Amino acid sequence: MRKPDPNGPRFAKVYVEITNVCNLSCSFCPKTGRLPRFLSEAEFAEILDRLRGWTNYLYFHLMGEPLLHPELGRFLELAGEKGFRVILTTNATLLPAAAETLLGAPALHKVNLSLQSFEGNEGGCLEDYLTQCAGFARRAAGQRILINLRLWNLDGPKTRGRNLENDRILALLEQSFPDPWTEVRGGLRLQDRVYLNYGETFRWPELSREAEDGAHYCYGLTDQLGVLCDGTVVPCCLDHEGDLALGNLLLEDLNTILARPRASAILEGFRKGRAVEPLCRRCGYAERFRL
Repeated sequence: MRKPDPNGPRFAKVYVEITNVCNLSCSFCPKTGRLPRFLSEAEFAEILDRLRGWTNYLYFHLMGEPLLHPELGRFLELAGEKGFRVILTTNATLLPAAAETLLGAPALHKVNLSLQSFEGNEGGCLEDYLTQCAGFARRAAGQRILINLRLWNLDGPKTRGRNLENDRILALLEQSFPDPWTEVRGGLRLQDRVYLNYGETFRWPELSREAEDGAHYCYGLTDQLGVLCDGTVVPCCLDHEGDLALGNLLLEDLNTILARPRASAILEGFRKGRAVEPLCRRCGYAERFRL
């Protein structure tokens, strides 16, 4: 396939949803009405071939829990063979069973552990959950894998607000990472290669929501795009239903998909500060990029 840019990859990252199935039902997650599906090894290999030259980094993330995929180890191996680095986002509940697979994958660059998943579900022991997260984080950091512990549950830019468990989470993390913590952009550095990242709760884009007026900007199709587990290409990682389907990477190459009028209009609109798609005008996350 022709390389999209002779000076380097066009996209900083591409989200590849290896499954849309999840073992949790978080209160903040919009879920998906799509049929449950897991990418096959052959499909994943085809997607990798069609993404070569477009990005160096694959994010195993969109909907679903990637640690559920029975071929996760093989997928990490294939990604490495094709020259990709992998960033994986998980709710961390399945880490005990998946840890050796992850730690044994040279292609794995970073793991995001979504700690807010614990408070999004009922039951379970917070101490046990954080102990396994911290233990994995220390082992991964020792193998030069970046770890990002996420608390994307704030209700304001400078406050923990109503999320009272966050103080308890910090106290428990201090037991595992006792050295002085350093403030960094968006959070704290707990130790070398282990970070705690804060983020505000946001409204997922839904066509049923009221549209937002004013100028819009998004990194969709500029910095990133997504590939759903049936091969559907979407502009960003928040299109959980595939409402902005641009084409299918299992059936056609990315040059063809991005040359279509819909993709071109979305990209040109954002360059001019306009959201041409109704879904994009109903995205709470994009409000932080408001021009």
